[in-house]
Amino acid sequence: MSYGPPPHNPYGPPPGQGGYGPPPPHHHQQQQQWGPPQGPPPGNWQQPPPGQWGAPQGPPPGHHQPQQWGQPHGPPPGQQQWGAPPGPPPGQQQWGAPGGPPPGQQWGAPSGPPPNFQQGPPSPMPPQGGPPGGFGGPGGVGQPSLGYIPGMTAQGWNADQSADALRAAMKGFGTDEKELIRVLSQLDPLQINSVKHAFTQRHKGRDLAKDISSETSRYFKEGLLAIVRGPLEQDAYAVNDAVAGAGTNEDMLNDAVLGRSNADLRAIKQMYQVRYKKTMEADVAGDLSMKTKDLFNMVLAANRAEENTPVNPQQVDRDVDELNRALQSRGEQIAVCNIICLRSDGQLRAIAHAFEQKYRKTLHSAMEKKFDGHMETALLLALDRATDRAMADAVQLEAAMAGLGTKDKLLVNRVVRIHWDRAHKDQVKRAYQHRYKRDLIARVQGETSGDYRELLVALLR
Repeated sequence: MSYGPPPHNPYGPPPGQGGYGPPPPHHHQQQQQWGPPQGPPPGNWQQPPPGQWGAPQGPPPGHHQPQQWGQPHGPPPGQQQWGAPPGPPPGQQQWGAPGGPPPGQQWGAPSGPPPNFQQGPPSPMPPQGGPPGGFGGPGGVGQPSLGYIPGMTAQGWNADQSADALRAAMKGFGTDEKELIRVLSQLDPLQINSVKHAFTQRHKGRDLAKDISSETSRYFKEGLLAIVRGPLEQDAYAVNDAVAGAGTNEDMLNDAVLGRSNADLRAIKQMYQVRYKKTMEADVAGDLSMKTKDLFNMVLAANRAEENTPVNPQQVDRDVDELNRALQSRGEQIAVCNIICLRSDGQLRAIAHAFEQKYRKTLHSAMEKKFDGHMETALLLALDRATDRAMADAVQLEAAMAGLGTKDKLLVNRVVRIHWDRAHKDQVKRAYQHRYKRDLIARVQGETSGDYRELLVALLR
């Protein structure tokens, strides 16, 4: 079938992983064990039809047929225009080569992962940018997002001033909450690692997280600690918190693991093992049951197709037909899970677009009719993050504030999560304005109070 352009996006294309994208070119140097860098795609590849989004950066290999965990497939002859050829053009600078980062943003070499933390196999630095749109296209090849390599710190950036300011804000009688907000809300994932290290080194072995925990309270404390942990450790913490005790905090679990790149999921699983001395897969599986358990087993296996996997129109057609068959049949939940969990974001955008063209209804609405409960919310979030990550995050933020009472734990975690990527944060704010016809910051201010409100506002600025 032919593919028309997807609907116009009024607030701009989603930037990469939406809060979990890799850093800009030259902003940090990887450890040598990650292998040689790979060059960006040649500039002579054909772009997809106009109006289509570029693929976010992210997940690793394998494109799977429905109902099986098969081998990746390549594009059919003549389909190379849906993706990027593998090598750089002659003379093209390779990513990861020396280059000057912008002032104040020198993200540098890591100081080493924590003991027993093992990363996956070496993988190249993901190319940035690409054509202005498309369902597939070039993307990250197994590289973790910024902040997802343990021990990596901000090279060339002096953390001493921030560490001293934080200590002064908590030393003696009383706490300077405004200073805590000012310092912590401005740090990126590598800088927060640098500050934690400097805080301990300069202040007699003190632990920044422990000091904050003893000096603050409630959701203000929750937000500050989520920043101090950094995105990787916070994701592991969120999963553990979601499955600890009686019942499952389904939203916390969904937020942390759905729609993530394989590289990030592997990093989260290994951090979980280091911090909690048990496997994340076993803890999650022990908290779930039946088909929902099968769904999350599939997600946590981290076997999605990579974002640089070309979109194969013939495979898209087969996936669309398989989804329609499964959604109209009794049972068949796993057939849907196979496609939603194992396809890349670019492939899922193509599938959703083709499904709507062919069957005159959205894939989202068809899935809503098929599923309920936790399985419904999980599958829809995975789909929505693939098709429009900024809007998905905007809807998640509103869901934390809508109705009677604010779901503060969800709200603070969701705000901290989007603040790590400033470009994506701006996308989310525009998406929120587009969807709800109101300003996100004003909405948050109306739902919160005190230092907690000031922290969230500072993170969203």
